[in-house]
Amino acid sequence: MAEGLFERGAGLGLLREEHVALRDTVRSFVAREIVPHIAEWEEARRLPRSLYRKAAEIGLQGLVFPEALGGSGGDFLMQIVASEEIARAGAGGVCASLGSYMIGLPPIVKLGSPEILETYAKPVIAGEKIAALAVTEPGGGSDVAALRTVARREGDHYVVNGEKTFITSGMQADVFTVAARTDPDSRGARGISFLVLDGDAQGLERSELHKMGWHASDTAHLAFRDVRVPVKNLLGREHEGFSAVMLNFNDERLTIAAQAVGQAEACYLEAVGWARERRTFGRPLIDNQVIRHRLVDMAMRIDAARTLLYDVVERRMAGADSLAVHVARTAMAKIGATNALFDVANGAVQILGGLGYMRGTVSERVFRETKVLSIGGGGDEILKDLAARQMNL
Repeated sequence: MAEGLFERGAGLGLLREEHVALRDTVRSFVAREIVPHIAEWEEARRLPRSLYRKAAEIGLQGLVFPEALGGSGGDFLMQIVASEEIARAGAGGVCASLGSYMIGLPPIVKLGSPEILETYAKPVIAGEKIAALAVTEPGGGSDVAALRTVARREGDHYVVNGEKTFITSGMQADVFTVAARTDPDSRGARGISFLVLDGDAQGLERSELHKMGWHASDTAHLAFRDVRVPVKNLLGREHEGFSAVMLNFNDERLTIAAQAVGQAEACYLEAVGWARERRTFGRPLIDNQVIRHRLVDMAMRIDAARTLLYDVVERRMAGADSLAVHVARTAMAKIGATNALFDVANGAVQILGGLGYMRGTVSERVFRETKVLSIGGGGDEILKDLAARQMNL
């Protein structure tokens, strides 16, 4: 009953046959190729490159990208379904690094020239290369308009100087989508451009960062020291990259919400299983009303978060809302899902008791990872203020 509680209601009337088939394929892939290796990858603090190739073989590295590039040409719901299923493994680091293409590649596919698509997009979709998005800076965080990395035009090249931090897959990435200020005299959102940069570019320095959670994901601080990038690697129009950055964040936030829902369900299922197995004072733990009520509370939070997420996704795909409404509801969906994850993971650790404090349980690992999802893609406070502005409050 607990296993199928959510699936009956998730996306009712929205999931078509191809979405259900994808869900089943990814679920099988996760059970076979991910779950048995999580502890190993957590220790290694990165994913093996072979996993990207295996994921590409079932279409996971190009779900929403055109078939001409080697993608599946699927809709955005497929990305949400796949993200949720991978998250059910209960290892956020796997979600983050395996899914780094979902934030690094969209600007390339949307704005790149045919040469850029051939050189950078196709190998990433094929699982041969790893992509990463480099926007966040040490002094900027969610304030993208304040970025200070500069790309100065010199003939047929830009010379890039600056720093980026908290870059997912930053230690292994072969392709970086970099936001830089191409007009040094501009302020705020003006004068920002996207550039594609090779991972082996001369002058690019990487330093590994160590985190509270997401141990299976490599994260880097990047320094650009007079890195020369061909002008042909510019994405879209010069100085007009800010809107692409912000639109990219909307889909990232919905993907984070899907990951939060999937991880919350993993914690819930572990808590239910333990409550049925664990005996206290001569009877199963789940026989205690307070435990059953807590599990119901957890299920309600998950169901509510998933329902809002799927509604926002459905309306996005149908073009039913104005951009302002979509941005506001996307922020709400992300906040709601990540807050639900925190409550559910906390409840699961409590139900597991001492076992919940031990390494090796899903709930312990996810509980350490809850904060990164409420910070990444825009912190709760930033997103609430963003939603308020879109709502004219």
